[in-house]
Amino acid sequence: MGSPEGRFHFAIDRGGTFTDVFAQCPGGHVQVLKLLSEDPANYADAPTEGIRRILEQEAGMLLPRDQPLDSSHIASIRMGTTVATNALLERKGERVALLVTRGFRDLLHIGTQARGDLFDLAVPMPEVLYEEVLEVDERVVLHRGEAGTGTPVKGRTGDLLEVQQPVDLGALRGKLEGLLSRGIRSLAVVLMHSYTWAQHEQQVGVLARELGFTHVSLSSEAMPMVRIVPRGHTACADAYLTPAIQRYVQGFCRGFQGQLKDVQVLFMRSDGGLAPMDAFSGSRAVLSGPAGGVVGYSATTYQQEGGQPVIGFDMGGTSTDVSRYAGEFEHVFEASTAGVTLQAPQLDINTVAAGGGSRLFFRSGLFVVGPESAGAHPGPACYRKGGPVTVTDANLVLGRLLPASFPCIFGPGEDQPLSPEASRKALEAVATEVNSFLTNGPCPASPLSLEEVAMGFVRVANEAMCRPIRALTQARGHDPSAHVLACFGGAGGQHACAIARALGMDTVHIHRHSGLLSALGLALADVVHEAQEPCSLLYAPETFTQLDQRLSRLEEQCVDALQAQGFPRSQISTESFLHLRYRGTDCALMVSAHQHPATARSPRAGDFGAAFVERYMREFGFVIPERPVVVDDVRVRGTGRSGLRLEDAPKAQTGPPRVDKMTQCYFEGGYQETPVYLLAELGYGHKLHGPCLIIDSNSTILVEPGCQAEVTKTGDIRISVGAEVPGTVGTQLDPIQLSIFSHRFMSIAEQMGRILQRTAISTNIKERLDFSCALFGPDGGLVSNAPHIPVHLGAMQETVQFQIQHLGADLHPGDVLLSNHPSAGGSHLPDLTVITPVFWPGQTRPVFYVASRGHHADIGGITPGSMPPHSTMLQQEGAVFLSFKLVQGGVFQEEAVTEALRAPGKVPNCSGTRNLHDNLSDLRAQVAANQKGIQLVGELIGQYGLDVVQAYMGHIQANAELAVRDMLRAFGTSRQARGLPLEVSSEDHMDDGSPIRLRVQINLSQGSAVFDFSRTGPEVFGNLNAPRAITLSALIYCLRCLVGRDIPLNQGCMNNVTLGNAHMGYYETVAGGAGAGPSWHGRSGVHSHMTNTRITDPEILESRYPVILRRFELRRGSGGRGRFRGGDGVTRELLFREEALLSVLTERRAFRPYGLHGGEPGARGLNLLIRKNGRTVNLGGKTSVTVYPGDVFCLHTPGGGGYGDPEDPALPPGSPPQALAFPEHGSVYEYRRAQEAV
Repeated sequence: MGSPEGRFHFAIDRGGTFTDVFAQCPGGHVQVLKLLSEDPANYADAPTEGIRRILEQEAGMLLPRDQPLDSSHIASIRMGTTVATNALLERKGERVALLVTRGFRDLLHIGTQARGDLFDLAVPMPEVLYEEVLEVDERVVLHRGEAGTGTPVKGRTGDLLEVQQPVDLGALRGKLEGLLSRGIRSLAVVLMHSYTWAQHEQQVGVLARELGFTHVSLSSEAMPMVRIVPRGHTACADAYLTPAIQRYVQGFCRGFQGQLKDVQVLFMRSDGGLAPMDAFSGSRAVLSGPAGGVVGYSATTYQQEGGQPVIGFDMGGTSTDVSRYAGEFEHVFEASTAGVTLQAPQLDINTVAAGGGSRLFFRSGLFVVGPESAGAHPGPACYRKGGPVTVTDANLVLGRLLPASFPCIFGPGEDQPLSPEASRKALEAVATEVNSFLTNGPCPASPLSLEEVAMGFVRVANEAMCRPIRALTQARGHDPSAHVLACFGGAGGQHACAIARALGMDTVHIHRHSGLLSALGLALADVVHEAQEPCSLLYAPETFTQLDQRLSRLEEQCVDALQAQGFPRSQISTESFLHLRYRGTDCALMVSAHQHPATARSPRAGDFGAAFVERYMREFGFVIPERPVVVDDVRVRGTGRSGLRLEDAPKAQTGPPRVDKMTQCYFEGGYQETPVYLLAELGYGHKLHGPCLIIDSNSTILVEPGCQAEVTKTGDIRISVGAEVPGTVGTQLDPIQLSIFSHRFMSIAEQMGRILQRTAISTNIKERLDFSCALFGPDGGLVSNAPHIPVHLGAMQETVQFQIQHLGADLHPGDVLLSNHPSAGGSHLPDLTVITPVFWPGQTRPVFYVASRGHHADIGGITPGSMPPHSTMLQQEGAVFLSFKLVQGGVFQEEAVTEALRAPGKVPNCSGTRNLHDNLSDLRAQVAANQKGIQLVGELIGQYGLDVVQAYMGHIQANAELAVRDMLRAFGTSRQARGLPLEVSSEDHMDDGSPIRLRVQINLSQGSAVFDFSRTGPEVFGNLNAPRAITLSALIYCLRCLVGRDIPLNQGCMNNVTLGNAHMGYYETVAGGAGAGPSWHGRSGVHSHMTNTRITDPEILESRYPVILRRFELRRGSGGRGRFRGGDGVTRELLFREEALLSVLTERRAFRPYGLHGGEPGARGLNLLIRKNGRTVNLGGKTSVTVYPGDVFCLHTPGGGGYGDPEDPALPPGSPPQALAFPEHGSVYEYRRAQEAV
């Protein structure tokens, strides 16, 4: 951010609420400014107004707002903006039409077909960004060696393809003209396999621009990576957002004389690099604002802490951003923002719904923080606008915020100070609920003071924010305690010491401009140009020359682009990356070779193989040396060094720090005298002992007792975090400790899951995340479970309790058990559960249990995949384990378990396991996950004592029961108020006519219910029988849906398709339509209830398996009519290119999904096989059949039932649909989404 002398350099972060301006003025001194992003009564544009104020102040002359600013004194402007993010969140982008390959018109609506919240019956999902869809008559498929009918072409990956149908531009022209006549000017073009062969998209783009479309986004240009669904969303986001960004940029430029012609104007992109304003596009802009903060702490804290890894902690009003830096930016290449999955390089910034405005609740004996937020309006209670009680209010009650340090901008007239009285009043209402529970609850206890309640909520909030930090670090094999916590944002300084202490960190670093760190990061950032293209070469000596040639070509593109922006070659650096994965897996890593120089056995650009193996081992704990490595993408990142170098050093100390005032702050044990210091008055070398407050105009820093703050040479605050003085926690129920233990137990289950995912080898566990990990009390009762796979919810508890009863005293230290039998709590046989009893010195029986359940791709039986549709005996489904000691005396019983996995081969027409290597590897991974759980609970016991940890295991279980009893009482009371009986019943049927009859009797006084299935039909001769554990899982799932909020989970329709032959196997569970409800239409094309499987992307499916996906779209009209319509099912057509065995295991082919309260039933499903000669066969609901090349399987899934009389209006007057918020973001969120969608 160099130089003409005597001119200004501006870096501006335009946030959702505030705009921060950082200016380096002539002479090198710095000016900073914060102003409202929206203030239409005073100015039209906040960044322009910020520049005007600083120019006016520095020049000492009046610059009228109604005249363009003279830009001759400005050298550069850098900006990060939330314009794109806000347009995405508020759905206020450009009108867009989607052009997509025929047969895929609903592909982006269906997406992965998984729902975001397992337990929300309304299935809230983000709406698509496009307004209309045009299907393009064209088709390109991958060549597989068979005699094809298409024209062979070579893709840029090196793959051979066939053009089966050229694009019909004549038919498309008239349709495009129709879009123009309807006012649509922006297009997203998304065609199958365009990532490798883009000519069809390019032809469509030329035609569209010729006709007058103002913006055309081709998916092959937006992001040329395989996977049409995220690539399609990216192209849509680009078409939706880029015109809005361009309008904003043009409007900004008009505020200056000459429209900033001679000024370098750069915008921050999501990847942490700056780009010129004409290259700033929508799909690369959604993290423009937060990215500046990561660049800011990477350029300051990381350097000043001697290269120690840093966790960035940016706590704002409604959310908190967590990120990591250890010498290089951590990027993800596919992530969701505002419900839209974008395939573009983005900094891995993890946004969680917890901030100063997070609301506080007391629910069924638990302190709960968020995720609901008070927002900016009405804001927390202390804002004087009638808002709810929040974390900010709790900090105000505790004396950790001083109203006098805030401007008078609150209240209806926005002219009053913060109100501690309003905070106390709002918190007193919650405290009344807490103390009522304490005095009248199951374990009577002394009431809590208002400050103790506030302190409890702050502690619970801190624990909630620690969870994503643990997940972010441990997911990649890092220890959170080895990091420095870099704290910025308005609210983080009040929580930094407590969070660092909870994570074992000993240092907190707070930059002197922490309240404006994103703006500072813009000033310190470099200009970046990236070039990337897809690839499908093996990483092997015979391809190294081709890889070097590709990298050299991309490097040249980056250098040319940066030189065109005025950078001399000496200021340009490049870094090369290869996107590598082991063949047969989906887990690709984008690796750089900058720490691995070239050898004789590597490309000239570097030893990417060594970099890949090193990172794979760190993240996953193993490597697969016998597997070939595939290159998915080739990428070069070019950097033009341009960052501002700050020269203004703070003054050195001239004496002891001046105490501005004394105040009273509440900590554990009571109020303490707390000095208040002003940051502006502190100098280098000052040391401040906690407790104390450090205040500046943008933030408040709390230095807790036992901690010490010092001012560094650069004027930043460095806090040394002392060890926490251990408090006394007893075995008696304490609601605050209960809430903290709830988070800790859940975090343990989550970390077990991370270890299992890291160390497993199979696609099912490592990539599809089809597993659950759980912690159990000494009685085998479930304490915490992650993730929430519905069919696992109650079954794992049954499994553990079966082993306790079955083995009795035959449980010894060093034993690990394996079980999958339905009578022992199993779900289906491929779900193998590994259970470890944990012993403790001085105890004769296990003190707790840990378990992990994973879906193994094959364990033998009569069909590949071990899920046959026509099995009539258990052994036909694979290896059976009732109570098998997988580890005995600490020794893994490999020979015995191998024999058991091969045993199904002794059954007629059956095979032993078809993938023994993966079975053994995954079983070892499950043992390792259990060991991680044991270690973490051991740490808890070391901190609190065995008796306390076991007591809180029991309290957690009792609390979950309390929540369900409260729900049942509320449900019963509601029915009574409407004059309805407390006994309800229902009847449904399986497709074979077997009745399922359920009668529920509610006891209002006890808050209990009896679920009576006694009149259900008998066991069937087949495999559709539910053992007790599965029935229990279904009941727990239903109760959890009715409770409507998270509780410890202790106590639809099927469309399964499997195909395989001697060298491949594949299965998928296909979505249908969800049922409507009392206030919502059913979602179309989504999984419902007990299944939530992600579907394989069409391009991945066609590249790895011998099929062509001809159609995947909604089955329009299949949802039941009603006041609220049922969701539509889907139609999915697979054309086979090789002989294979097709198995279908489906329901609702005879009986239609019912409607409720006058709503009509949905359409039943239908399975058709269309032979190559045109013969069409109805396969029925369950069968296995051999298919041949040219055959087509057509799957029509059922629609959901309608709700209410179809003649009633759908929405009563005055009840508009509520806008949906999707605030979370980042790799931790994506992992959790994937876990809940297996």
